[in-house]
Amino acid sequence: MNSQPAITTNGWSRRSFLAAGAMATAGTALTACSGSDGSSAKAAKPVSSASMAAALKKPTELTFWTWIDLKKQVAMFEEKYPNIKVKIVNAGQSADEYKKLRTALKAGQGAPDVVQIGLDTLGAFVITKDLLDLAPYGVADLKDDYVAWTWKQVSAGDKVYALPQDTGPMGMLYRKDVFDHYGLKVPKTWEEFAEQGRKLHAANPHISMTNLPDNDSPNLLGLAWQAGARPFKVNGTNVTIGVNSAKMKQLADFWSPLVQQGIVSADPDFNNDWYAGLTKGTYATWVTAGWAPLFLEGAAAKSSGKWRVAPIPQWSDGQSVSGNWGGSTNAVTVQTKHPEAAAALAMFINHDKKSSLSLANDLSLFPPLQSTLSNPEFTGRASDFFGGQKVNQLFSEYSQMVSPDFQWSPFNDYVTNSYNTTFGTALNRKTSLSDALNAWQTDLTTYARKQGFKVTG
Repeated sequence: MNSQPAITTNGWSRRSFLAAGAMATAGTALTACSGSDGSSAKAAKPVSSASMAAALKKPTELTFWTWIDLKKQVAMFEEKYPNIKVKIVNAGQSADEYKKLRTALKAGQGAPDVVQIGLDTLGAFVITKDLLDLAPYGVADLKDDYVAWTWKQVSAGDKVYALPQDTGPMGMLYRKDVFDHYGLKVPKTWEEFAEQGRKLHAANPHISMTNLPDNDSPNLLGLAWQAGARPFKVNGTNVTIGVNSAKMKQLADFWSPLVQQGIVSADPDFNNDWYAGLTKGTYATWVTAGWAPLFLEGAAAKSSGKWRVAPIPQWSDGQSVSGNWGGSTNAVTVQTKHPEAAAALAMFINHDKKSSLSLANDLSLFPPLQSTLSNPEFTGRASDFFGGQKVNQLFSEYSQMVSPDFQWSPFNDYVTNSYNTTFGTALNRKTSLSDALNAWQTDLTTYARKQGFKVTG
């Protein structure tokens, strides 16, 4: 997500929950990196099972860059493969790690064997051919074990560039105490959301229906994903930019009057004031992702029992569509001298049922693996904070509602920075969000062309 200092509240830090995926909104659908339908992306010849088995018995040391504490899961891997030792390195949170990774890749040495990369950033390393195709090592066989849209984010045709590690399917957290006090209905559509927001504002203008942060492009792009907007299409070095498309304008035109009238706030998120607002009931809802409920239990502990979970409001009555905000992967770099072992590590961490369940239950990473999403040990926990609701079960259902055809730009860091100076500034100043999309479009188009991309849109 945005580069800000780690802020800790009640022992929970923004980075510890969000850096894994929320460095940006989630998933770079890679299908178009090699061809419009991925048909030209053919995998290399498969490595035989005998060759894999022999490689995994050799004494080997792997380096694994990750900003998550994966000691427990790595220990499970080393127990299964006792001849392989894994050195875990925290090279920095997301953007900091990427900077070091690019330096090592450019130098031709110093890159890790396995590396954590956000879903939103994966495509940037694929387009520069810095990641190993994992399909020949058996990874392609795992496709059906993952939620379909998450696999789309890491694959191109027959090639697979990473294993999905965590995701952020979107739903809505709301303050039941606020809704009850002001007689509000839980909105099923965005039209109802606006209606209830106006009702709340008339009764108490000091409570926002929700907060649309002026510093958080991943949040907006998650909402865009759910709305059916597709701001980017990538086909190699050909990039279509449409942050001011008709669907994006629809989104902007919905939020603009709500922000301008004070019904929705535009406070920067993940700072102490925002945490306090969640606790006090300054925001009646938080439209957020599957990693958020447990985060909220730490960040707003004093509001326990006052929150509930509901599906994200729909643009058309009767729909069941969600977006995604957050998520990361484990990939293998082309510098590895042990591709079989590196691929096995990435697979084990994210596909082994015990390891995946541990990622979810011990580290609060929302899972992409179907077996974990249906495991009662994950879905069965009733949360007192949310009035006894089985929150993981609900967000597991929302995960199945995410469309698979969303792509990210190959220069997502710049997209985030540009958002802050265009759309974010308009939110802060309560000016036209539609005009801000035009400014964002112009800035991104200019930047992309200077970087050598052929731009349309």
